[in-house]
Amino acid sequence: MTDLSMQTKKFQKELNGGTSSLVLLSVLSRSSEPMYGYQIAKLLEESGPDVPMMKQGTLYPVLRSLEENSLLESTVEPSVTGPPRRYYTITADGRTALAEWREIWNQIKHFVDAILEG
Repeated sequence: MTDLSMQTKKFQKELNGGTSSLVLLSVLSRSSEPMYGYQIAKLLEESGPDVPMMKQGTLYPVLRSLEENSLLESTVEPSVTGPPRRYYTITADGRTALAEWREIWNQIKHFVDAILEG
């Protein structure tokens, strides 16, 4: 792997790390029912198949972190097709955080776009 491709991979990882929580809160805020991890991963994959946003291995730690910070709640329910599933829903605090983070994202996006476009 070349130095440039290693730097690109590092940049992608850092960018994804900062946006994962925002994306997950947004997905769950638009869902009319609780969602489980694999369901969320599939939705993200379908939304941007060419963008390696979040692998399933990194999805679950972010979901747990959001729950630990009271931005999500979860319940475990049995599954007829395999092991029990943990279903996530966004909390009121999660909706507040999402609104604030969305505003921050818009400010950052506007700033970066302005710089990149000159």
